[in-house]
Amino acid sequence: MEMNIHFIAIGGAAMHSLALALLSKGFKISGSDDEIQEPSRSRLLAAGILPEKAGWFPAKIHQQLDAVILGMHARTDNPELLEAKRLGLKIYSYPEYLYEHSKNKKRIVIGGSHGKTTITAMILHVMKLLKHDFDYMAGSALPGFENMVKLSDAPVIVLEGDEYLSSPIDLRPKFHLYHPHVAVVSGIAWDHINVFPTFENYTEQFSIFIQKIEPGGVLIYCNEDELLKQLVTQAKPSVHRVAYAAPESVIKDGITYLISDDGYNYPLGVFGHHNLLNLEAARLVCEQCAISRVEFYQAISSFKGAARRLEKVFANDNFSVFRDFAHSPSKLKATIGAVKTQSVQRKVVACMELHTFSSLNINFLTEYAGSMDEADIAVVYFSPQTISHKKLKPVSEEQVREAFGRKNLFVFSNSARLSEFLQTLDYRNTVLLLMSSGTFNGLDVTALIKLITRSVGKAEA
Repeated sequence: MEMNIHFIAIGGAAMHSLALALLSKGFKISGSDDEIQEPSRSRLLAAGILPEKAGWFPAKIHQQLDAVILGMHARTDNPELLEAKRLGLKIYSYPEYLYEHSKNKKRIVIGGSHGKTTITAMILHVMKLLKHDFDYMAGSALPGFENMVKLSDAPVIVLEGDEYLSSPIDLRPKFHLYHPHVAVVSGIAWDHINVFPTFENYTEQFSIFIQKIEPGGVLIYCNEDELLKQLVTQAKPSVHRVAYAAPESVIKDGITYLISDDGYNYPLGVFGHHNLLNLEAARLVCEQCAISRVEFYQAISSFKGAARRLEKVFANDNFSVFRDFAHSPSKLKATIGAVKTQSVQRKVVACMELHTFSSLNINFLTEYAGSMDEADIAVVYFSPQTISHKKLKPVSEEQVREAFGRKNLFVFSNSARLSEFLQTLDYRNTVLLLMSSGTFNGLDVTALIKLITRSVGKAEA
């Protein structure tokens, strides 16, 4: 049945993906936003549903709408939202709408402070390769998938379970709305300090998620997280608990191999202890979908990673560049550690951007102590303009240096100076690791990498 749905704040990564998924089902879609960035803009334009003008237009809200989907980017006083309320229209957050769509499906939800996107991507890669029928929602673009959301009549849906809030008028964490039959919790490390001001408050959200697993469901959790091991005891008695650890592996010539019971070592396109944990979580989920260990190992060998999750963007014989989404202390430490372990004969230059609300909060900064100690050269960048935009107290370069607890930490608050510094380094026999959930304040990373590789070539000559 054709539905008429309007999206308030259609430009968001998840919001525009959901809009495209519903459009492909034959629904009539409209939307508004006050700012739409790439790649959302181009994708909405190609689909013919890019708003003609930026802004909010109450006239777009009318009685013929079957539903309104409200994005987190909108405010509580949004004029379109107020008109939808006045008319008594059904208003959903996007996680609420996904749950409504999946009420009669087997719901698999991937939660945790880190690894959610990678675990989800691994599951989807294997299920697609083995021709299983499934729906999904992922938090990032995935190789081999046109969209971040798919909705159909499939019997199973795989959902990345974000702990951030659902909408301006629904302050429940997104993953509280999904009521999983199979749940994964990869670990807990404090984040989103603007919403969860204490670690205890943040941890409570995972307790609630665990309690919302359907009776008779399955909870898959990382056995290395001591706090998480305590929380899983709160699951319903009927919930089956499955702990996981990293599978046995070996590194040979810079490639990680899974050691299997069938006598064959399976090469991987990803590496690092944290990715081995992610892989095992994904395998256990696939096991719940009748996929054997050997089938999973064979399929996962061709997985190259999710976008900006230890994504290799350049490599030659003695120099390589990776981009990663790492921004929290735990992610930062795990990512640097993975690169260092995999490239033991190479120098690691790690450059990260403090970009999120939590990372730029002076009260949270000390959580980064020791997180970059494994890097041979450690560089941190932050933008004073971003701090001002988030209405936070100013932070100095010296405060950042003290918080990380590393005397030889290079700190920059100007992207031009950062670029100049990175170009002065000797990159022979080196891995450059660029980590950010932002853009280094618009720094042209592609151009920077070209300049660096050119200088490396000259040095080798």
